Amino acid sequence: MKKIVGVRFRQAGRSYYYDPGDLDLTVGMPVIVRSGDGIEYATVSIPPIEKDEADLPAIIKNIDRIATDEDKAQYKELKNEEEEAYKLCKQKIGQLSLPMKLIQAEYTFDRKKLLFYFTADGRVDFRELVRQLASVFRTRIELRQVGVRDETRLLGGIGVCGRALCCHSHLAGFAPVSIKMAKEQNLSLNPSKISGVCGRLMCCLAYEEDTYEYLNKTMPRSGDYATNAEGKTGIIRSVNILKQSILVIFEDNDTREMKEYNISEVGITNRRQGPPSEEDAERISRRLENELREELEEKIAQSINQDNYNKVEETAAMMESLEEINADNKKDSSTEQSQKNRKNRRFNSGRNNDRKKSSEKKNQDKKPKDNKGNDQQKKEKNPDKPKKNESRSQGSKNKNTRNKDQNSASNDDQNRSFKRNKKTRPKKDSKPHRNGGYSRGYRTDRQG
Repeated sequence: MKKIVGVRFRQAGRSYYYDPGDLDLTVGMPVIVRSGDGIEYATVSIPPIEKDEADLPAIIKNIDRIATDEDKAQYKELKNEEEEAYKLCKQKIGQLSLPMKLIQAEYTFDRKKLLFYFTADGRVDFRELVRQLASVFRTRIELRQVGVRDETRLLGGIGVCGRALCCHSHLAGFAPVSIKMAKEQNLSLNPSKISGVCGRLMCCLAYEEDTYEYLNKTMPRSGDYATNAEGKTGIIRSVNILKQSILVIFEDNDTREMKEYNISEVGITNRRQGPPSEEDAERISRRLENELREELEEKIAQSINQDNYNKVEETAAMMESLEEINADNKKDSSTEQSQKNRKNRRFNSGRNNDRKKSSEKKNQDKKPKDNKGNDQQKKEKNPDKPKKNESRSQGSKNKNTRNKDQNSASNDDQNRSFKRNKKTRPKKDSKPHRNGGYSRGYRTDRQG
């Protein structure tokens, strides 16, 4: 096992292994290293790890040092000089009328080499260009021809997804991409939709290729026959790989019906074998029914266990909420009862006052206007007349005396003497009442 770190010379690209030695390095830290082109300014991309020597290259170089502030300032100056070199080289290419497209100029950190990257359709004779550039910059000149993918990786840009290009932001290398990947992912084969900025197939087609290959193993193809649990057989119209579903067309005489099924809900027959027979359709339907029944039983058992657990939690939560509600109701009921009692007291007091006022009004309405004068006249006309209670007590005394004196009279005469007929006219000694009737007085000289 050997301790190594990985470094990159650009933002995106391959990581190269170096021996960190005694340096304490972290990801993103700038360092100075030696490469095949000379001394380079690089950035740590992989933290220090231990790796088997069999998986490492034969020769691993050491990291010279961690970049200082002077190294960082020198690196910025090199970037400015690279822009000037790019402009001058582009001008020379135009003067020589060379069929090439200049992409980028790059200095090594020790300024011993100046690299120019370009693209061209074929071979280009740039010997004269190299002579002129060497006479101007007084250093070693190297021109490298790259492909369209490397051009896009060096220049960068925005993809159709709206994000920075993968090759310029994070990809370490280019994976092979084929049109078969687009077919397996059920994508449109229109070149404008599956091609990237570079004009080649998009690198992101390879990201999910392994997943689609695994899912396609269990999925049928369009045109195969599908039999549902009812025993009906139809033709598969389309396949949705991510949802694991298919769209089936059922034909019955002149009618067509389209339904969507999950792949587990139907039985598949290859179109090369032809449509399944009635026996095969029945066998498939029975198998599907058994599978659905087993799935339902498992779901029911799981739901019962989950419901029991949930019910315990729900009851505990309900008990807590009920206790809170009862406490709130007690407070509310006490306050409401006190308010009601206050309202009833006010209402009863007002009602009693109204009753008193109404009774006083009724008594005043019953009394005639000359009530006092009539009472005085009655007293003057009958000064010796006894009051009602006195007359009754006097009459009872007279009855007792009459009963004692008339012991010899018959019972029938005694009974008739005490009977009163309501329909008989009033006696001579009865007086008219003030309300229109007759006062019922008892005669003192009445005999049996």
